[in-house]
Amino acid sequence: MQLFPHSISETISKRYFQEIDSINQYNGIEDFYNIESKLLFEIFHLESAKAKKSLHEIIDILSIRFGKQVIKVVRNYFVILSSIVARKLLDNQVPSKKAFAFNLACADMIENNMKDAEFLQFADDLVDFYVYFIADRKQPTFRHQTVNKVIMYINDELENDLTVERIAQKFHISTSHLSRIFREHVGITLVEYLNVRRVEESQYYLRHTNKSITSISDQFHFCNQSYFTRIFKKYTGVTPKHFRDELHHEFYRFEIPEVEYENV
Repeated sequence: MQLFPHSISETISKRYFQEIDSINQYNGIEDFYNIESKLLFEIFHLESAKAKKSLHEIIDILSIRFGKQVIKVVRNYFVILSSIVARKLLDNQVPSKKAFAFNLACADMIENNMKDAEFLQFADDLVDFYVYFIADRKQPTFRHQTVNKVIMYINDELENDLTVERIAQKFHISTSHLSRIFREHVGITLVEYLNVRRVEESQYYLRHTNKSITSISDQFHFCNQSYFTRIFKKYTGVTPKHFRDELHHEFYRFEIPEVEYENV
């Protein structure tokens, strides 16, 4: 029983030295981790176009090294990259359960949705998903800290049945005061913002899961599917069914204004 780990260790060591001996024949390998560091920087700074270019450069390096086996290796690398991003999310104060769910969701998508013939397009889609998720965790910069905290709280608890009253109670302020400061700083009412975030999040369930539209509507606590459809179309311009069926529709995202206001 004790020989087995030793045998594994010897096998890995032997393979390592074989790789060291042969690595010099492949051009560009030495740039791999520099490009990966740049890729992570671009992802976490929401620079989608640059991140996609960097990920393609990494795939090119893997292609040089692995040739016909590149798709299998790329698939494995996407899983590793997702794990790296999940750990950096933890560093950015994302709750551990969300980082874990993010990692599992990416791994499942890579395993079940990545088609060999479309792996480059999948790479772009994966970057889009990373950036989408990270953008939700971007710390708002309003000078009214209660508004910042409310936005982060909504991001963390979106699938709970949030209301203005419950949020106000959470932060020990009146509903009228919360509604006033939120609209003054964000530019829309808190009720509108809750609907916006539910629509944004529901898009990914429509596009990447087999859940029924009714189930997604219930998941995000719309009072019924008809209301969900009306609110979804208000912000995206299409119904949930059209968004799911017509893959050319881009994801809707509300841009939080970056203008800072003085405390009131």
